[in-house]
Amino acid sequence: MPKRYARPELDKIRLGKVVDLISDIGLGDKESQSKDILGNVYEFFLSKFAKIGGEVFTPKSIVKLLVEMLQPFKGKVFDPCCGSGGMFIQSEKFVLEHEGKIDDISIYGQEFKADTWKLAKMNLAIRHIEPDLGKRDADSFLNNQHKNLKADFVLANPPFNDSHWGGDQLEDDVRWKYGKPPNSNANFAWVQHFLHHLRPNGLAGFVLANGSLSSMSSGEGEIRKAIIEDDLVDCIVSLPGQLFLTTQIPVCLWFLSKNKNDGKFRKREGETLFIDARKYGYMVDRVRKAFTDDDIENIASIYFNWKSKDGEYEDVKGLCKSVSKKDMEKNNFVLTPGRYVGIESGEIDDIEFSVKMDELVSALSDQFMLSKSIEAQIKDGLGALGWDLL
Repeated sequence: MPKRYARPELDKIRLGKVVDLISDIGLGDKESQSKDILGNVYEFFLSKFAKIGGEVFTPKSIVKLLVEMLQPFKGKVFDPCCGSGGMFIQSEKFVLEHEGKIDDISIYGQEFKADTWKLAKMNLAIRHIEPDLGKRDADSFLNNQHKNLKADFVLANPPFNDSHWGGDQLEDDVRWKYGKPPNSNANFAWVQHFLHHLRPNGLAGFVLANGSLSSMSSGEGEIRKAIIEDDLVDCIVSLPGQLFLTTQIPVCLWFLSKNKNDGKFRKREGETLFIDARKYGYMVDRVRKAFTDDDIENIASIYFNWKSKDGEYEDVKGLCKSVSKKDMEKNNFVLTPGRYVGIESGEIDDIEFSVKMDELVSALSDQFMLSKSIEAQIKDGLGALGWDLL
């Protein structure tokens, strides 16, 4: 965004009129109502900024689903790729809507891009939320602003399939407990970063590209296998397409639990819940889909009925299935929900085809990312020898 606000050529009279115009807008008498209206206006412009500037602005319905399933009532909430702060705002709304105490949660975040970091601080300040976003904008992998933080909840939407995350500078990092992530893709660097910052009873919920569920390239399959064998995967949710404005990459939700026997819910060691939510949602316009409140409630209730000590959970063909670690091993530790939930009774084989296509497209996407990385290395090598490729 242009940094021209204090330059001499700016017309002070026009600037004053703009300020007066905004000041006169009726935002409501109650402070909470004013904050909500002003915040929604700000969020609207953030989404427009994201569309123009290439940011991956997390859709509100995905953020709300993550928060509804994690239920961050009390403790430390951490987002190491916080963008404009949407996860924090939705967490606060969740606590207030369920008559919790907002002072019971504390917020920690980090953001790499300077302008986005400033937008996050403004977005949260408008709502009187006081986070710790670190001393400045910084890379979570190379300049971790919260090295000693152990959070109760991690909520995040990291960059998808990032091939320029600096992995070559972090060969023996303490965070790589389950294996060194490939330099060509940061997906499992993020997963292990989240796990590293969780307390022993902590929960994490985050968005990842579907390739993370099935990729076997560059050691990702071995990392996923190790995470599954350590019994950390609590739930996987397949999401419908067209939820994001700025990318068509198919995505899913991961929910990780450091302790599946923490006493709050039933013991579920060695079990993982798979939910295929691709049929949920409605078209907001010609190109964009969103979840209704009922959709969010239905998906979250499946998860909580499964976890609850007295819940009435049942596997539903084509929708959800509780799967043992042994069954995941039989499927080569692939976590694609469609492979486990099956096809709804009476449904044609197109669903099975779409599941296979999801896996094939994810694998192809991984190969494309690897190809780009190799191409960049070849160009760098030739450039060092004096031959530059366009």
